[in-house]
Amino acid sequence: MIDDGRLPAPALRPIAADLDRLSAIDRRRRLIPIAGRDFSSNDYLGLSGSQHLRDAVTDAIARGVPVGSGGSRLLRGNHAEHEALEREAAALFGSEAALWFGSGFAANAALLATLPQRGDLIVHDALIHASAHDGMRLARAPAVAAGHNDPQAIEDAIIGWRRDGGTGSPWIAVESLYSMDGDRAPLDDLIALADRHGAMLLIDEAHATGVFGPDGRGLAAALEGRPNVVTLRTCGKALGSEGALVCGPAVVCDFLINRARGFIFSTAPSPVMAAAVRAGLRVLRDEPERRTRLAALIDHAGKRLGRVGARVSGSQIMPLIVGDDGRAMALAAAVQAAGFDVRGIRPPTVPAGTARLRISLTLNVDAAAIDGLGDVLEQWS
Repeated sequence: MIDDGRLPAPALRPIAADLDRLSAIDRRRRLIPIAGRDFSSNDYLGLSGSQHLRDAVTDAIARGVPVGSGGSRLLRGNHAEHEALEREAAALFGSEAALWFGSGFAANAALLATLPQRGDLIVHDALIHASAHDGMRLARAPAVAAGHNDPQAIEDAIIGWRRDGGTGSPWIAVESLYSMDGDRAPLDDLIALADRHGAMLLIDEAHATGVFGPDGRGLAAALEGRPNVVTLRTCGKALGSEGALVCGPAVVCDFLINRARGFIFSTAPSPVMAAAVRAGLRVLRDEPERRTRLAALIDHAGKRLGRVGARVSGSQIMPLIVGDDGRAMALAAAVQAAGFDVRGIRPPTVPAGTARLRISLTLNVDAAAIDGLGDVLEQWS
């Protein structure tokens, strides 16, 4: 925001005051340029700048694939590249159908705003992504939070709702791998719970797709294709591109095409980017060595960064909990100044009192970079 000394318009003064309050408590966000070794992106397999995706985009343009879609999918924006991507994604992940959205946020919001109906109940993990919360605000069904990774709390919520007269269908919304702590959902317990109570299980696989499971099909790979499971697989993380794929029963994708306002009234994503995502899917299938290399880095980081207080999560996401907002941001700035791009994360993104550095492991770094980061953090531990 440019500060030239002028007072904001009257309607903007409360907004300016809110920004001042955020500054006072060390929670004001700012955009900063990319610099240093990558310990903050979600480009887990190092695909975003890869020759694979460059070649796919170059080839698509050479074939005459348009950069822009020109309209929504329901008008003239539906391209053969979109449909090819959805067919290939459904085949790879083992779902009956797939539907591509422009972003994971849009897809998550659309799922929860559209699928649960009046008379249903949404029970969600307390740490589910902000996009899910936005969708639930628009949903026809009420939503209740359950303790993090606590299947019993979810079941208790469903039982209590039934006892109070609930007659619709429960919808359970979770992430398979949580983006701030790197911990995994108890999916075996959750699918058993869903089966017992006639519930639908919505699984956000954003941070697991490409990293875990056979062919990088995620932590929910064994559940894909079940009639009561819907998964969301973002394409802007391990797949290196953009958008998100909703995978599940064909009736779900058809209903979203007909009822999801975020899909109906949005310009379709770029057909060229659909070609890039298709190339990313081929890499998942054809280059398992990328996951092997990442797994080795995760193991190395657990040993080195665990010694300086980072939480050994067993995944590519390793938080270093600091607690105080200001101290977390000061530590992040010091680490960045040393050449390592690690970002500080503060409330409300994470619970109060748990401000942290979110250390993200990708194939854009190597073991030596991890050791270097560990050396810098040791000076502050």
